Amino acid sequence: MRGQQEEHAGVRIAHQRKLAGLTQRGLAARLPYSYSLLRQVEEGRKNASPDLVSAVARVLRIDVTVLTGQPYVTELQQDRLAALIRPIREALDLYDLHDVHDLAGAQELRGAGGREQPGVLPAAELAARADDLCRMVRATQLSKAAHALPSFIAEATAAAHQERTTARWQTLGSAYRTAHDIATKLGFYDLATIALDRLGWAAERASDPLLAAVRQYMRALSYFREGEHTIGLRLIEAGHRALSGADGAGSAAPEARDTLVVRGQLHLGASVIAARAHDNDAVETHLREAASYAGRTGEAERVHWLSFGPANVAVHEVSAQVELRRYGKALEKSRDVCLPHGWPMSRRAHFYVDRARAEMETGHCDAALESVVTARKLAPEQTRYHPGARETINGLVAQRRRTPDSLDNMAAWLCL
Repeated sequence: MRGQQEEHAGVRIAHQRKLAGLTQRGLAARLPYSYSLLRQVEEGRKNASPDLVSAVARVLRIDVTVLTGQPYVTELQQDRLAALIRPIREALDLYDLHDVHDLAGAQELRGAGGREQPGVLPAAELAARADDLCRMVRATQLSKAAHALPSFIAEATAAAHQERTTARWQTLGSAYRTAHDIATKLGFYDLATIALDRLGWAAERASDPLLAAVRQYMRALSYFREGEHTIGLRLIEAGHRALSGADGAGSAAPEARDTLVVRGQLHLGASVIAARAHDNDAVETHLREAASYAGRTGEAERVHWLSFGPANVAVHEVSAQVELRRYGKALEKSRDVCLPHGWPMSRRAHFYVDRARAEMETGHCDAALESVVTARKLAPEQTRYHPGARETINGLVAQRRRTPDSLDNMAAWLCL
């Protein structure tokens, strides 16, 4: 049917295990998983969950992407996305060049969506363009955003160095945030790390505690992917500390709504990290804190594009239950989720991928396939490069002796 036997994460785990000189029993003895499960994963009869993959990567001292196969270069080339990464990488590297003409010339950014005569735009117009890029990413128009981003970073960099105002540095920080989001969704985690370094650099110059806290939240999620729970939670705490000087926090003055939104999102990040660490008490504590903040803020989609609010709390509760491997409870919680009208496609699709995993693990194979199909309809580029979607389809194929055409077609689309 397809070449998934050569592609699934279990095959990569077996290969790396052998390179490390370990037997299946030897590796299993170092994992919080049974020998039986590891054997089934390597044989492709069980799905390789993200927490298992991160645990194996930690034991073997390799990057998680070695086991997930990211970035998926063949698909990126097919979608003409691979060629867009280098201009973004170069734009991030040229952060200390001050002149937009020098930047454009150094990168040939005019060929990557830039204007013939780049110049410094008024602050409000440049900030609006930064918002447009954020909106594209949340609409999962990754190719469109990636085309436009390098030249925009050049303009925002020049403007920030020329005027050195808080607003200019905030706009540049937003551009770096977009670079991080694109790199993460396409599986270029090394590039995402560079983008976060640049975001921290811009946030410091902007003296913006909110931007600094958002950066710590994103750093924490990068360690979540690697299974480094302790470091991730420490970064969440660093995010809360960054907010201590915002809007009069620490004094008698109440925190502004934007600060409450970021604090709430930090708790949501902590909830899934704690879930990956199988700390149910911490999960419940962080979800309860996030719900409290959401009750005060309502739906707040535009605060640093975090989409925080009651809906995001409900979605993260599903994610946390999946990470805790309480798949039945995750499925039960998912049925109660009501996504607001106009909620970003990126968040909607992510929810359906999580639900698909819960459905697959509870034996609801047809429903799981339909959830991945829904994610694809909502956000095709994001779903194609989402390791969770790929492993779910692999798991569905492994569980079925005869696969329906719809499952075969989905597997072929994912190049599995």
